[in-house]
Order: sequence, then structure tokens, then C-alpha cells
Amino acid sequence: MARRRRRQQDDDTLIDIVEVKDQAQGFVEKNQNLVFGTAIGVIAVIGLVFAYINFFEQPRNLEAMDAMAQAQIQFEQDSFSRALINPSAGTSGFLDIIDNYGGTKAGNLSRYYAGICYLNLGQYEVAIDYLEDYKTGGSITPIMKSGAIGDAYAELGDFNSALKFYKKAANTDKVDVLTSYYLMKYGMLSEKQGDMSSALDAYTEIKTEYPNTPSGRDIDKYIMRVQ
Repeated sequence: MARRRRRQQDDDTLIDIVEVKDQAQGFVEKNQNLVFGTAIGVIAVIGLVFAYINFFEQPRNLEAMDAMAQAQIQFEQDSFSRALINPSAGTSGFLDIIDNYGGTKAGNLSRYYAGICYLNLGQYEVAIDYLEDYKTGGSITPIMKSGAIGDAYAELGDFNSALKFYKKAANTDKVDVLTSYYLMKYGMLSEKQGDMSSALDAYTEIKTEYPNTPSGRDIDKYIMRVQ
């Protein structure tokens, strides 16, 4: 009896599978245009994305990188105004590159350069705007971005915001020289604000975790000062 019941269940399952298969086949047969049209549409979208990246985005990024070369030279020579607007006759400054190639990697990097230029020119609020628009990647640039924003807030006298960004720079990733550098800035500004406990924590972390960095070599005198 049990064997007959199992056989009946197996037969029912087989019938269900056949029915589902028939229904699916029937759907495809009745809707061939829709099915194949959808498949062709997906392939077409993939092809368009591939073409955009290889024949539009990458060439524009290379073009923007070439345009940025003279601005970078002026930046390295501390000619920040010229780097922003007029590196040399017939060449683009960082602001032009942002306007003309804003969606490229070079356009994005130009936002960081522009932020640092304005920071050095004493236009701290403008510097913050450009730095905040800069999209970071990897482990180094997020630290540098947060640290530079902290510097701008410190120059504006907004020490609470500066401390927040110095702490963010120190905690974003562990790159010994940069992390210890912004821990030192955080500690020194905390000390200036009279928060000796936070300063001691920062200095102690430098001594423990980053003793061989430039910030760590003379850290004992800072620790003694706030104990």
C-alpha cells in the first residue's frame, strides 16, 4: 500500500514537472518576440556601456590628464593662483579641468588640487567646498582629504570641526606616517584647547604604535608636557 502511494506521488511529481516545462515552452513560443527582444535589449545595453567606457570615458580622461600637466607643474612650484586659472598660455588650470572634464578621474583629482590651492591661498571655506566634492579611493587619499579639511577649519578658528576631521584622518586607515602626523595635530590642538586627556591619548598612541615615524621620534617630550 505504501509503495503504491509513493508511486502515485512520484507520478504526480513527474506530471507537475512536465506541466511546468510545457507551460514554460508555451510561454516562450507565444512570446518569442518579447523574450528575444528583451535578450537583445540587455546585450545592447552591455554593448553601449562597453563602448562608452572604451571610446568616450577613457579617451576623455587621458585628454584631461594631458590638460592637467601644466597645472600640476605650477602646483609643485607653489604657484597656486596660476595652477587654478592660468598655468601658461593656452593651457587649462584646475578650475577649467573641473568644468570641462568634471566626470573623469582627472576632473575629480583636480577638485583635490583646487582645494589645496585655495587652502594655501587663505580661502578656507572655498577650500572646504572643493575638498568635500573630491571623491577618494584607496587608503591614502581619504586620510589626506580629511586632514586638509581639518587644516581649513583650524585656520577658520572652528577648532571643534578641525579636531573632528583630524580624528577622522587618523582613524580612516593605518598609513604610519600620515596617521601619526594627524594624531599629532589632533593632540596638539587638543592641548591648545586645554583637553590634556585627549592630547595624552593621541601622543601615547603615537609612542605605542608609530615610534619610528617623524612624529614619534620626539613624542616623549609632548607626553611629559600633558601628564
